[in-house]
Amino acid sequence: MKEFNQQITEQLNSVQETGRQLEFIEKAKGYVKKLEEQLGHKPTCCVTTFGCQMNARDSEKLSGILEKAGYELIEDEDADFVIYNTCTVRDNANQRVYGRLGHLNSLKKKKPHKKIALCGCMMQEPSVIEKIRQSYRFVDLIFGTHNIYKFAELLVNMFEADGMVIDIWKDTDQIVEDLPVERKYPFKSGINIMFGCNNFCSYCIVPYVRGRERSRNPKDIIREIEALVADGVVEVMLLGQNVNSYGKNLEQPITFAQLLKEIEKIDGLQRIRFMTSHPKDLSDELIQVMKESTKICRHLHLPLQSGSTRILNAMNRRYTKEQYLALAEKIRKEIPDISITTDIIVGFPGEEPSDVDETIDVIRRVQYDNAFTFIYSKRTGTPAAAMENQVPEDIVKEGFDRLLKVVQDTARERISRLQGQTMEALVEEANEQEEGLLTGRLSNNTIVHFKGDTSLIGQIVPIYLKECHGFYYLGELKR
Repeated sequence: MKEFNQQITEQLNSVQETGRQLEFIEKAKGYVKKLEEQLGHKPTCCVTTFGCQMNARDSEKLSGILEKAGYELIEDEDADFVIYNTCTVRDNANQRVYGRLGHLNSLKKKKPHKKIALCGCMMQEPSVIEKIRQSYRFVDLIFGTHNIYKFAELLVNMFEADGMVIDIWKDTDQIVEDLPVERKYPFKSGINIMFGCNNFCSYCIVPYVRGRERSRNPKDIIREIEALVADGVVEVMLLGQNVNSYGKNLEQPITFAQLLKEIEKIDGLQRIRFMTSHPKDLSDELIQVMKESTKICRHLHLPLQSGSTRILNAMNRRYTKEQYLALAEKIRKEIPDISITTDIIVGFPGEEPSDVDETIDVIRRVQYDNAFTFIYSKRTGTPAAAMENQVPEDIVKEGFDRLLKVVQDTARERISRLQGQTMEALVEEANEQEEGLLTGRLSNNTIVHFKGDTSLIGQIVPIYLKECHGFYYLGELKR
């Protein structure tokens, strides 16, 4: 009874907060209307996203609220209002934002009414806030990852304030999702199933900027997906920093595999994707659910980071090379047609050429369909940043180049195995490079380009995979 009462209280709080924010949207409409009268045209806004799928989903929420408030969404930073939804996983992401802020300042000098907002993970770093306060005082609004649902309220504050508005929360357990969203694609959508991370990998700043793990109520997730399907969505991507630990902090615990089973029951939903999976939490139950499913896509993103047990231990990944290989072998055995992709870091403190060799060995044995390879980026505030044995740049580059070649060679070989088959692809968009071509995505996440009419966009169609071109296919529509 206590658990039930707490759940009811949380839902009531969420409903009340949603109501508050809808009221602020109405208030923001008034300010946007005044601006429209002043400018003589509908005010424009541009939301630029840096980083992961969760950031992309957050940007859809920002865009939905802006559109409801009366802005016209465009993809030009000369807009009347520009928002950068930032990432801070690597230092170069921060530097890109600082570089582009300089450009925005020059645009704002020509348009004094122009507003600039910064949000996302980078804004959760105190040193970043201080730097913006000192060097980028033309920024109008700054908010973080925990209070994005308050965007309508912050929008009103920005219009009413004389100077920079900063609203950063250290942490929260509040989840408010029932607000306007402007989806990039009408036929597919990301769904936040949880927020934050409890893993504290020694190189990663995410737990510090996204906070502790918080899982959404499964009934709320199901209800959101049902509404999306009713609105024409055929594919969903379930999002979380570590979806395998979904449900552990709920009053009535549920596993990620059990959640998938419930989602699969939704009529009209044709495809289910998810990311990201932490190897240490990937259960036999999840493998079986994926194996038996007719809707879960044949793609699993399983970050390795390093193939050296010694480095994995220093990274606080909590699995060994042997455990990872055994898991990958089990997945391949149970689901032979699955595509496995991964993340790999080269140049972690203390890494030696022999450790890179260990990682290359894993790549050759697992046979990834693709791997996202990164050079280690020191993030202030993480344990790895304080380690003394940082690897010299020339050694890192040599190891990175060696590893990247193996990744590309094995991935090409792996993807080419599909040539001559006919597989179903979700048609996502018209090809930007060549007129008359459409671009689709197979269940295993491989891209295929083929001739077809744009009326097919949003449909799942059979495609003959005619020619493999490294990481993508040229195909033909099967009638």
